[in-house]
Amino acid sequence: MAATKPILFLLALQAIHLSDAASEKPHIFMLLVDDWGWANVGYHRETPTKEVVTPNFDRLCKQGVELDQHYVHKVCSPTRSSLLSGRLPIHVNTDNGDATMHNASDPNGYQGIPPGMTVIAEKLKMAGYATHQVGKWDAGFGTVEQTPKGRGFDSSFGYFHHANDFYTETAGACPKHGKITDLWDFNHPAKGMNGTIYEEQMFAEHVRAVIEAHDPKTPLFLYYAPHIAHTPLQVPPDYEKKFDFIDDETRRIYHAMVNYLDDVIGNVTSLLEKKGMWNNTLMVVSADNGGPEYPGGGANNYPLHGGKISSWQGGVRVNAFVSGGFLPMAVRGTKVDGYVAVCDWYATFCNLAGVNPMDSKAEAHHLPPIDSMNMWPFVSGQTKTSPRMEVPLGADGRNHTHGVEGLIVGDYKVLYGFITQDGWTGLQYPNNTNPKGGIFAVRNCWKGCLFNIKEDPEERNDLSSTMSDKLKEMMDKLAGYEKGAFLPYRGNHDPASCEAALGKYGGFWGPWLD
Repeated sequence: MAATKPILFLLALQAIHLSDAASEKPHIFMLLVDDWGWANVGYHRETPTKEVVTPNFDRLCKQGVELDQHYVHKVCSPTRSSLLSGRLPIHVNTDNGDATMHNASDPNGYQGIPPGMTVIAEKLKMAGYATHQVGKWDAGFGTVEQTPKGRGFDSSFGYFHHANDFYTETAGACPKHGKITDLWDFNHPAKGMNGTIYEEQMFAEHVRAVIEAHDPKTPLFLYYAPHIAHTPLQVPPDYEKKFDFIDDETRRIYHAMVNYLDDVIGNVTSLLEKKGMWNNTLMVVSADNGGPEYPGGGANNYPLHGGKISSWQGGVRVNAFVSGGFLPMAVRGTKVDGYVAVCDWYATFCNLAGVNPMDSKAEAHHLPPIDSMNMWPFVSGQTKTSPRMEVPLGADGRNHTHGVEGLIVGDYKVLYGFITQDGWTGLQYPNNTNPKGGIFAVRNCWKGCLFNIKEDPEERNDLSSTMSDKLKEMMDKLAGYEKGAFLPYRGNHDPASCEAALGKYGGFWGPWLD
């Protein structure tokens, strides 16, 4: 707990000064797991296997509502931007480029969420919530306004880039210097904490400190975005040893990392129970994208098609469920197959907190409005139908050619462009018999590839040549979304970020455009 002692006193003071909130407002625990493959959790395995050891995730899902059609963007930053802003990725961010990019000629020329948009923590603070962020941010840090501190969080502890080293916390590099440390404690570099213990242990300890210092009479919003299971694939030796029967190194370490996180979540939920908070907690769990099946990624999305960096189902349909004592008894242990987009939790949380989800600040900045839909009537059993009928899928914003790569409407899905990761894995993947360069190809869908994802969830039968009318209907709808896509040019790496890192922050990344 040494890494978290400095925050305990401040958190306790903050809890004292927050106004009392209505007891019916639930505590909200949002968990966004990084690069978590569809087949890398026990409840998605029809036959139990000693490789996938996730008893806590399995238990929480069984006690909650499994979300069988929960959709995200195909990569990290756009999904996080979508969740926090309440917008579909095509209306906030599809660019997963360098975290230090900047375009001074555009007020929206930053990585992640534009400064003029309101994020969910700001909304929940209006309702009297205590708000805390732990782990990966990856939603912009060019200015203080874009960091968790400027986005309505009372505390934060984590890193800004797509990933850093689990032991040194280094990420990215500056010319003539090398790698820079990426670990930030709310409003300053976390000096003295980097290079001490396994990073996920630091995050787990910080989560525990937040909960221990919290006054249960005040509603809590805790956003925990673990580094696990993103690369680099690193895990404490005692966890890797538990899986030493797996001969493939990447698969062995990946499974060990997921098992480590499962233990963390078991401890967190036990603490919420001990504090008397669990019965009034809504826990939302989602992956940020499908698991990376390319060489070195370690994940497996079997039996789904493709994985991270693609808009096949394996890249955008992800592990997700809701749990916690706030869920009505009648829906616990059920599975729903209506569409949910990750941005929908914004309006859902606002509804539960009793605040208007509309974003007047964004309107004043002439930015896209929220797309979020209130999912509480659906997940709580008040209605059997999801309000979301369509899910547009964002392209890779780095290519600057188009913003929409796919669209789901009803039972059908269309894909547009060159779609990578065109392949399927087996139950045990990766393994030592896979070709060194991977097993996936690129499919040309510039004329549109069409699938019935309800009858063909593995996307094995392209219907574009036999259902031309449906293809045209879907492509016309996709073109409509393309016209409304938000695609500012966000620039490239800004050298000023290195000047701040090496000067002002003493070798740590931090906001540089104040």
